[in-house]
Order: sequence, then C-alpha cells, then structure tokens
Amino acid sequence: MPEEKLNLHPRNLHRNSYDFEKLISCVPDLKHYVFKNSFGNLTINFSIPKAVKLLNKALLKQFYGIQNWDIPDENLCPPIPGRADYVHYIADLLSEKRDEIPQGSSIKGLDIGTGANLVYPLLAHTSYGWKIWGTDISRKSLQNAQDILDGNPEFSSKVHLKFQPDSGFIFKNVLRSEDRFAFSMCNPPFHDSEEAAFKGNLRKTKNLHKNKIHNPKLNFAGNDSELWCEGGEIAFISKMIEESAAFSSQILWFTCLVSKKENLPKLYSLLKKANAIEIKTIDMAQGQKISRILAWTFIHQSDRKKFLD
Repeated sequence: MPEEKLNLHPRNLHRNSYDFEKLISCVPDLKHYVFKNSFGNLTINFSIPKAVKLLNKALLKQFYGIQNWDIPDENLCPPIPGRADYVHYIADLLSEKRDEIPQGSSIKGLDIGTGANLVYPLLAHTSYGWKIWGTDISRKSLQNAQDILDGNPEFSSKVHLKFQPDSGFIFKNVLRSEDRFAFSMCNPPFHDSEEAAFKGNLRKTKNLHKNKIHNPKLNFAGNDSELWCEGGEIAFISKMIEESAAFSSQILWFTCLVSKKENLPKLYSLLKKANAIEIKTIDMAQGQKISRILAWTFIHQSDRKKFLD
C-alpha cells in the first residue's frame, strides 16, 4: 500500500493515493490511460497531456464537485494537488493570530494569470468559500475560464474574471481604488524564452522515462504567456514587487510561487527596498518538485483585521 504523501499540506485532500476506480467512475475516458506500474499500482503516464487533463477532470469532479471542466489542448494543465497546497498555505497565512481560518465570500482573493484552467479560483472557493478575481493577459484563456464558469453556474457570483490589457502591468488596470483583497496569488511564467521552455520540457520528459527515450517530443501543454516571459521568473516577480508598493494599502498579503531558490536573495532585497513590513517564505513540495511561496505585506499587524472581517 503506497504511503500517505506527507509532503503535502495536512488539509490537502490528495495526501492518499489516487483511487482510480472512483476517478474512472467520474470520468470514464480516463480508463484508457490507466495501467499497472512495476509495483502493481494503478497510475497514468504523466508525460501525456491528455491523460493528465482527464485525471484533473476526475479529481475536480470527485473532490470538489466541479461537474464541467475542460481546457484546450494547447493550454497548461496544472497538477491539482500542488495547486491545492498553495490555497491551503494561503489559508494558514490569513489565519495567523486567529483561532480559525477566515472563510466565506467576505474574503476576496486575486489570482494573477488565472489561465484557461481557472484552477486556483475553483479550489479556493470550494475549499474556503472565498470570492476570487482571476486576471489574465489572454482573452482566449479568459474565454475558456468563462466557459468553465458557465458550465458550473454555482460559481458565477463567486469568481470574477478581468482582462489585463497591458502585459507590462500586473495590478494596474485591474484594481480600482476602492478594491480590497485579503491576498493575491500567482504562478508566474518560469522560463525566459520559448526555447528555454522547450528544453526544460525535454529534460522533464527524459526524467519521467528514466532517460530511456532518445528523441523526446514536445509533450507539455501551455501557451507562451503561461510558460515564459522576457527575463523569466525573476523578472516577473521583481516587477510584481515593484508594482505592489503602489497598491500596498489594497492587498493584505501579496504572494507568488518561486521555483528557483537562488532567486530569493534578490527578491528579499527588492522587498526591503520597497519597504515591505513583513516577508515570509513558505516551503512546498510535491513529489520531487520543490517550490516555495514568497509572501509579503505592507499592512501593520494592528490594521490587518479589517481585510478579514
């Protein structure tokens, strides 16, 4: 019997091994991609985007009651357990010095780069009842996100989508002066070019297959804005930090995933220069992938309550 995934957050619903019989009952097409591995356990080939998409579809249906979810083949298909971890760690962040986690639609969050999959808003609302704004620079991605909302009408008043018309900005054009959010979250583009994204995928594919394939093909999904931006992760988060100072009174906790640990010293320096009052780094792990959440606030402890009540 496979062990519990202790590296996932304690409230993560995916700490136990997947029950593929239940998942297949949710999404019957998944059965075509399930097989027994060398240990006799049922699994899928995670390097096949179609298999991962069907698995996601089943997980969202079984655990979160999301009946209708789909994305175009060219869009990023995120791992649900890792995305859920981010949401749960934000809940911990909001519950500091409180007896319980703030829940309900009075808690508003901002998902920067929500993408076609809309996963963070869906998980955040189903897990804690929060109301989420999802922004993106791609109208096509937002249209698919809207299709997901249309297919799950119970979310229509809980998730709001907003187009960012200028990729040079993150919060500007999106936030109005009267807007207040308990948190912002973001999974930034990792690579600094399309070529780097392609090479990264080849390395990942070889690792999945234990270097047994010699001519791996491009098998990840993800459009340009999801996978890479000029300057890569460090440039994107640096821009986010710089811009966050101008919206310091409107968001309690700014947060962002940071994949490369070596980027942290520069980001800490930028945060101190921006006069962030408190900075936190929250480690996360899913399988062999190590990541972390960088969180910062400009709000004094005594003034934080108004964002959560």
